Amino acid sequence: MRLRDSHGRVATDLRVSLTDHCNLRCSYCMPAEGLAWLPRAEILTDEEIVRLVRIAVSRLGVDEVRLTGGEPTLRPGLVGLVARLARLRPRPQLSMTTNGIALVGMAPALRAAGLDRVNVSLDTLRPGRYQALTRRDRLADAQAGLAAVAAAGLVPVKVNAVLLRGVNDDEAPDLLRWCLRRGYQLRFIEQMPLDPQRSWDRAAMVTGAEILAGLRGEFTLAPLPARGSAPAELFTVDGGPGTVGLVGSVTAPFCAACDRVRLTADGQVRSCLFAREETDLRTPMRAGADDAQLAALWMRAVRGKRAGHGIDQPAFTQPARPMSAIGG
Repeated sequence: MRLRDSHGRVATDLRVSLTDHCNLRCSYCMPAEGLAWLPRAEILTDEEIVRLVRIAVSRLGVDEVRLTGGEPTLRPGLVGLVARLARLRPRPQLSMTTNGIALVGMAPALRAAGLDRVNVSLDTLRPGRYQALTRRDRLADAQAGLAAVAAAGLVPVKVNAVLLRGVNDDEAPDLLRWCLRRGYQLRFIEQMPLDPQRSWDRAAMVTGAEILAGLRGEFTLAPLPARGSAPAELFTVDGGPGTVGLVGSVTAPFCAACDRVRLTADGQVRSCLFAREETDLRTPMRAGADDAQLAALWMRAVRGKRAGHGIDQPAFTQPARPMSAIGG
């Protein structure tokens, strides 16, 4: 059995949100006062997460699992959960997307537990800007966290950056130089309409073409071969070996090759980041559904996946959940 949709795409990459909580308040993701968090009783337990991931890898062909949030390092018992997921057979590749500020104390234990790789979100190298963007003074912690995961062997270390017009859109070359010096792989991601404030404006978004133009003013970029299902278009920098990536989710979507499916912290399957529909696995699981029944529900959810996210269509409607509640 595979997670195949009606357009022939097969989902093999599972994003699992561990919590909707976050210890930052990034301006494009969350209001300063935070959000109404999911009730604790609705959050999947470790046992439930392990069971659903086991079904995904053993019955449905998933071979990569990424732990997301909110901020996944806020999940109590994270190291133990990673260890349990790493013991699944067949063993999936295990990665995590995080803001990095807690990684100094956690990186070695996460590596020992079986985590393979980490993506860290970092939008600026300037302390004042970082504090303005995240509403927290934690830039030094994020940078130390990146160094810690590299030292722990959680490689390749990937850095995700979102540029905002008039805020940090002048930092692309500085971010790239900083990452190249440390051996990190930088990925610029176009800002997406997933903010709870619903203030996203495509006209104000820094496009991938603008980012590339700014980088080409200081570097020689050469495109690498077709990316397949990977979200980032990759370029060698000044002849390599360093690279930079661009995830043009809005202006150059990769929907036709998408291989992702998402499980929210409260047990809902989302076939697309921008889906307006969800399939509840938590309720039937807690009511006694067996593995075959849960797998069938999951397959049905993915079968109805739309051909694309539709951001450019007049009828596009932003999903009710913000990014922090969906998982990246």
